[in-house]
Amino acid sequence: MSMEMAAWNSIYHAMHAREDQRPFSLPVLRRIASFARPHARHLSWFVALSVLTAVLTVASPLLAGRVVNTLTGGGALDTVLFLAALIAAVSLLEAGLGLLVRWLSARVGEGLILDLRTTVYDHVQRMPVAFFTRTRTGALVSRLNNDVIGAQRAFSDVLSGVVSNLVTLVLTLAVMLALSWQITLLALLLLPLFVVPARRMGVRLARIERERTVHNAAMGTQMTERFSAPGATLVKLFGRPREESAEFARRASRVRDIGVRTAMVQEVFFTALTLVSALALALVYGLGGFYALRGQLDAGTVVSMGMLLTRLYAPLTALASARVEVMSALVSFSRVFEVLDLRPLVAEKPDARTVPPGPVSVEFDDVTFAYPTAEKVSLASLEEVATLDVTEQREVLHGVSFRVEPGQTVALVGSSGAGKSTIAQLAPRLYDVDSGAVRLGGVDVRDLTFDSVRATLGMVTQDGHLFHESIRANLLLARPGATEEDLWDVLRRARLEELVAALPDGLDTVVGERGYRFSGGERQRLTIARLLLAEPEVVILDEATSALDSTSEAAVQAALAEALRGRTALVIAHRLSTVRAADAILVVEAGRIVERGTHQELLARGGRYAELYRTQFAAGDPAPAATG
Repeated sequence: MSMEMAAWNSIYHAMHAREDQRPFSLPVLRRIASFARPHARHLSWFVALSVLTAVLTVASPLLAGRVVNTLTGGGALDTVLFLAALIAAVSLLEAGLGLLVRWLSARVGEGLILDLRTTVYDHVQRMPVAFFTRTRTGALVSRLNNDVIGAQRAFSDVLSGVVSNLVTLVLTLAVMLALSWQITLLALLLLPLFVVPARRMGVRLARIERERTVHNAAMGTQMTERFSAPGATLVKLFGRPREESAEFARRASRVRDIGVRTAMVQEVFFTALTLVSALALALVYGLGGFYALRGQLDAGTVVSMGMLLTRLYAPLTALASARVEVMSALVSFSRVFEVLDLRPLVAEKPDARTVPPGPVSVEFDDVTFAYPTAEKVSLASLEEVATLDVTEQREVLHGVSFRVEPGQTVALVGSSGAGKSTIAQLAPRLYDVDSGAVRLGGVDVRDLTFDSVRATLGMVTQDGHLFHESIRANLLLARPGATEEDLWDVLRRARLEELVAALPDGLDTVVGERGYRFSGGERQRLTIARLLLAEPEVVILDEATSALDSTSEAAVQAALAEALRGRTALVIAHRLSTVRAADAILVVEAGRIVERGTHQELLARGGRYAELYRTQFAAGDPAPAATG
């Protein structure tokens, strides 16, 4: 590595080093070692070959000096040819070892990335829904990308750099001292002129780089928000394209100006470094030539000293920035470990059992619940705030008790924010109750396996979420082994068969991000088709028909009636048709069940349900409203 390249590496790592550097931590180092252990064999070869490569970098200058001495001393041609062949062999071996070291570095580094990413991804999937409601998606994705790659550099770059540079430095310094201690001391006295500017310039460039990062992030955020379908629509509706373009141009111009400043600062720095390195070589050759003319040094020794000078400055400069690299890698590891240290609030017991066979009931027994606080489920860095909100969450469910018998349909109605969706989320164990119990088939869901609960209970949520994949892939989430006939059957029952068959790619049509290529009613019917494919024993519908028009609702209600027949169902809805068909209706207000009964019983009672019926439901069914 040349002196200029070493200085550039020093600047680069200073520019990209983290500001939140932390001291060495033995627990963190032990955890890093646990991830490195599966790659121990490759790491051993990696370190050994790095040392051997470092040794070869010192051998070439010594051989070159021998060639010069042979030429000036009137040596034989055979000796010169042998030394030349030896230099060529060393160069070939050094190149081959360099490729092998790079392969081992990539193998270890990419293997570590794989281990870290899969570990973090698996861990995040076990986190409760509350974690995702508080966490910024971009910050979480950054942990799996930027931080994992930063941690990987500890093995692929930092380790090899420290080992090879340290060995090269020790060998070079020893050889130079043996050849001429006077020239070696001169070279060391000039070292601050080389290292100090690199570090100081790196700090200055780091400030400029961070400013550019801020502006780039702002431009990225603006593009992400404005280029989405809802964002672009909003800009067009309010007629602000010119203002948006002007704001984007202002930020882009700032990035341009910073880029020009960065380029000029770097160019001035490298010009100065080139001058310093040239002066250093001139002094070495001048002093070495003086000693050679006086007979105190061989000409070959002077040449060797000049070549060894680059082997001395380069590793010294690299090692000067090694601490920055090591600390940056440790910070990346720490940020990854922060996520892994978050304990999932909803966990499966080691001795968990399956749902008992046969018809399944759903029972809520004196359930109280408050959403978990931020400190229990999140990190300030993932929410991108200075400190987490420590406000104690208020209780949202108070002593909720009811039972849905096998094959029975129970509807939950009430004002927005009354706790209906919260009740629905407790049954599939998206959250755990604070006290009381939720039971499936008479067994507390906390005593059941996750797979058993998922196989027994199916849920359709309000937003009808779809992945940016094909219709087929979205349906197969429910049952991966479903046949083509099964897929078309559920589409027919969800009244989507004709629509999908008319599409150019049929089942292989990509639905678009969040399903935006389909209407709201079509998206919801596709999620209902997915539920039909799963064929669960228990069905929860959380406003499953809220996005449907009257025609679509009638079609889907017929499919739902067929799908729910013989199954236990918990339905949250404002639509009159769904509520009236229920075997029992529970009115939820302020986290409590305030009324129970059938549609007619609750209307005759003239309480809260009758009030809701008059204000919310009557518009959907005038005839019953008059009767009520």
